[in-house]
Amino acid sequence: MMKFTPYFIKLLFLAIVLQTYPVSAQDGATQTVGLNEEIVSVDLNGDRKQVGVYTTSSSSKNPTRLAVLLPGYPSVVRPVVENGVMTNSRLSGNFLIRSRQFLVDETIASLIVDCQSDSGDLCSSTYQASKQRQEDVDKLIAEVKRRTPSISEVWLIGTSMGTISSSYMPIHNPSGYAGAIHTASITEPYARNSYRELGGFDYKKTTVPQYFVHHAADPCFLTTYAGAKSITDKYKVPLITVTGGGDFKGDACKAFTEHGFRGKEKDVMRNIGVIIKTGRADQLVIN
Repeated sequence: MMKFTPYFIKLLFLAIVLQTYPVSAQDGATQTVGLNEEIVSVDLNGDRKQVGVYTTSSSSKNPTRLAVLLPGYPSVVRPVVENGVMTNSRLSGNFLIRSRQFLVDETIASLIVDCQSDSGDLCSSTYQASKQRQEDVDKLIAEVKRRTPSISEVWLIGTSMGTISSSYMPIHNPSGYAGAIHTASITEPYARNSYRELGGFDYKKTTVPQYFVHHAADPCFLTTYAGAKSITDKYKVPLITVTGGGDFKGDACKAFTEHGFRGKEKDVMRNIGVIIKTGRADQLVIN
């Protein structure tokens, strides 16, 4: 009869645990299965640079739509790409970044947007609302379109703090984008530590089609569902309501609660993909 040593028993237990629990959605390999990624960088004024991560499906050479991903607080990505895979960043857990594989396909490519290079550790709300931000990001978009001439439409997708950019950029350049999608948007600009740039914001200042995607149970005091409902009712903008999910953890305004659509990433991104491809939201509730 075989005798099991304590060390062997520990190894056996570890093997069982690893088989029982799937690889986390945060794992870089999981995020990039079937994707090709590269750093794109353009020079700005002075020594500044604007960097992004351009992601395409390995089965597509000619995507026609570009989803420009504008991540939330602190909106500073500082990505590392090795051998065609983004292996590290300061915001790997962000909803848009960790879920990009559910959006990118033969038609849609994505561009994760970093803050300009001398931003420090925070991409300020003042800068995100500025004409300069729009011009910096548009230079990056132009470089991607130069590399991929098949791209004919550009869609802005912001989440949380990143919705400052997705809200203001269409005002600064109304002809530059096919639409803007605001996820977990800032709805309480006058709350403590919030972003006054969106106080009294008029979503009809641009004719660009806009959509809101919001979890009905978003626990963040800056991004309440009631606030999203009020905004979309006032401006007659479609609101896609998300329910459900699971494995919630962490601070209410961080990426792994309902605020970051934890457990609903695939459903949310696939519905965003439908909007990008068709120009309309055919599903207003994601259960």
